[in-house]
Amino acid sequence: MAFSFLPKESNFFILFNKQAAHAVQAAELFKQFTTSGGLDQETVQKMRTIEHQADEIAHDIMDRLNKTFITPFDREDIHELACSMDDVIDMLYTIANRMYVYKIKNVDTDLVEFAAIIDKSVRALAKAIEGLQNSKNPQCALDACIEVNRLENVGDTMRDAILGRLFETATDPIFLIKWKEIYQFAETVLDMCEDVAHVVESIFVKQA
Repeated sequence: MAFSFLPKESNFFILFNKQAAHAVQAAELFKQFTTSGGLDQETVQKMRTIEHQADEIAHDIMDRLNKTFITPFDREDIHELACSMDDVIDMLYTIANRMYVYKIKNVDTDLVEFAAIIDKSVRALAKAIEGLQNSKNPQCALDACIEVNRLENVGDTMRDAILGRLFETATDPIFLIKWKEIYQFAETVLDMCEDVAHVVESIFVKQA
């Protein structure tokens, strides 16, 4: 029976795909409660559970990285990819928690649109990360990264337009402060998704 001391590189790919799946779950939940307005303590706890599970996967990736001699791509890229993916999920939890603290339960059409863009971006990320296993045919993953970049630009435009209207029409300064922060957080999620996409693109460039 053959025995090898070399680690199975696929373990990292499995963990990254699990991390991406948690990001999709978080984005789905964010989209759900922004659409329904049903943000309560139970929903925030669900988001917290997803965030905690994703943290455990990130820690597992770091632990394996410290114990593994041979890795499927650069160690620095593995570290950065795990951390940047974790940031996306952390920020989605932060938005949910902040909205709960601010007692924001009404449906806001602009935030609904933002949530849909975030959902698309995270799903594109999951596709890009899945494509890391196929370094010889990276086009599908790279196309997904391009889509993430496009959606980030859409988010920038949306945020500026929304904040412009908000500063023109809002009369309550507390209302203005709350929503300004929420919209900026939402756009930050798209920035973080773009950061992940850049890591994926960099990995493919190095493997070319």
